[in-house]
Amino acid sequence: MESEPKRAKGTGVRYAYDTLRDEILSLRLEPGALLDETTLAERFAMSRSPVREALIRLAGDELVVTLANRSTIVAPIDIQSFPKYVEALDIAQRMNTRLAAGLRSDADLTAIAARQSEFEAAVRGGDHLAMSEANKLFHMAIAKAGRNPYLSAFYQRLLDQGRRMLHLHFDFLERGDGVLLTDEHQEMLEAIRDRDMDRADRLAHAHTRQFRDGFVDFLKEAHLTDVALPR
Repeated sequence: MESEPKRAKGTGVRYAYDTLRDEILSLRLEPGALLDETTLAERFAMSRSPVREALIRLAGDELVVTLANRSTIVAPIDIQSFPKYVEALDIAQRMNTRLAAGLRSDADLTAIAARQSEFEAAVRGGDHLAMSEANKLFHMAIAKAGRNPYLSAFYQRLLDQGRRMLHLHFDFLERGDGVLLTDEHQEMLEAIRDRDMDRADRLAHAHTRQFRDGFVDFLKEAHLTDVALPR
């Protein structure tokens, strides 16, 4: 592999972290792939120290795992924990969206609508990494409008943990009917605008269910597993 261009002094850790994070989230680096410090240092034309620091940060994001033999791999996607994950996501998504409908300001509406426009633009561009980032920012704008930093922080962690699964979900949807969540986002925005907390709650729940069902369909298509989901 050719070396990356040399970076300005002091930017090595951030550059290595950002590059590896994007490659992991977009699945260009597959779950379980070995991340060798020496090889990465040669690739990025830097010493092993900034590479090691970048890997430590990625471990904090739960994107890489250090094994007993001290080698580092891209974190596996734990399919068996998906039912518990989606159960937690449903609760967080419903509560944050419901609170946003009750507490939002006009400035919040403007921010949510802007994030929705960015998501629609990312969908048109077909870049899954940009789509998952824009999706996260849309939902975090909703969480901010809900005015509960504890629920917001929990929600953000779940959204971050689910980005690789969302990438697979996008790919599955594109190969199917092409529906990529934009209509659901718009309906959630309208419920928040109307201060309709019950409708916002129902839409957030349906939004989670659509992601859940699509991801399970992907798993079945890939002959990976049958996932038992909570009702």
